[in-house]
Amino acid sequence: MKSSRYMKLFTLILATCLPVMVSAQVLNPETPDTIPGKSIMRLRGQNPPNLKSFIVPAVLVSYGLISLGNNAIRTLDYHTKAELQEDHPLFAHHLDNYMQYAPMAAVYGLDLAGIKGKHDVADQTALYLLSFGIMGITTTSVKHLADRPRPDGSNNYSFPSGHTASAFAAAEFLNQEYRDVSPWIGYAGYTVATATGALRMYNNKHWLSDVVAGAGFGIASTKLAYIIYPHLRKLVLGKQSVHYSMVPTYQQKSVGLAFNGTF
Repeated sequence: MKSSRYMKLFTLILATCLPVMVSAQVLNPETPDTIPGKSIMRLRGQNPPNLKSFIVPAVLVSYGLISLGNNAIRTLDYHTKAELQEDHPLFAHHLDNYMQYAPMAAVYGLDLAGIKGKHDVADQTALYLLSFGIMGITTTSVKHLADRPRPDGSNNYSFPSGHTASAFAAAEFLNQEYRDVSPWIGYAGYTVATATGALRMYNNKHWLSDVVAGAGFGIASTKLAYIIYPHLRKLVLGKQSVHYSMVPTYQQKSVGLAFNGTF
């Protein structure tokens, strides 16, 4: 029964990875499709992620998958839990519920501060929703197939960590948008995402391998979104170009946001 479940799990992972590999081969940055004034492949002149950029998330996910068996990685899970529970038996802080969205909020905060990212607000929002959707569908499906009990025994949806996946998807989103402004912005996002994963273990909600795999799923989801989105955008808008901007406003003693769009 367990081997059948693991076979289904590996089939799902393969089905998730194949589109990434195919897309990376098809989307050759040297021969992009174009729309007036810009490359569809490179909105604002930026290249999408390539196949090599999926190596790290693939390694992270593979680490987690290996832990589903009885091996040294799974043993490390138990040792890590024991150490954390011994040192911090009453730890119960739930900042992780909010920190997972912090890198995403930073993107809009930087926009409001006048520091422009790779895309305008509309494209950023669409990219984030797409990456969040890919991440959500993938992690939820794997959780049900893996059927791993949480360290605290509350349910069997431990693998992979959804909070960690969400945090790393948002961190990669921040990195994609602002790495050309400063790589330190991306580093900050990944630091927050790593802290989110650590808190999930301290709160006894996830094993170490859950968190590692969650990071891989999150990063891969956003990278895949940046590959898919230009083509979805072309299907929806055709050759039409739409630009949005967001600026803070203050009128009649009220603070708000103004959205401007041009076609």
